Amino acid sequence: MGEAGSFYAQGLRFSCTRCSACCRYEEGYVFLSGKDVSLLAEALKVEYEEFKEIYCRWIPLLNGKKQLSLKEKANYDCILWDRGCSVYESRPLQCRAFPFWPHAVGSRSAWEAVSVDCPGIGRGDLHSGDSIEKWLALQQNEPIISRGES
Repeated sequence: MGEAGSFYAQGLRFSCTRCSACCRYEEGYVFLSGKDVSLLAEALKVEYEEFKEIYCRWIPLLNGKKQLSLKEKANYDCILWDRGCSVYESRPLQCRAFPFWPHAVGSRSAWEAVSVDCPGIGRGDLHSGDSIEKWLALQQNEPIISRGES
């Protein structure tokens, strides 16, 4: 476990309350890997490319590349939100890994900043330091779909 992770070595508490605060109301990106697209397309009973055309958009990055993200509704709700996550069991890795994202567990102050908007942080299940490291590794090893020149 790296130095940045030392504050979570004894674990962190989190249980999703399905409050939808991370899925609604604010602009944001849910970046997708090939595995994510496959799982979501299967859950929604559409073909892989059809899923990308209907539910996704390309987000330009500073390096000239673009990454695939879910679309949002006009009110910034996730396109897959409908009185809750309509694909909860098949949701993308980014959603499943929350709040164990690299920037959120990079320091205690970052963790505390994320917890302001999430009622599940600091409560519920204790996730071990090793478990958190596994979430971080999964995110690092499951590449986001991208295109373009860097």
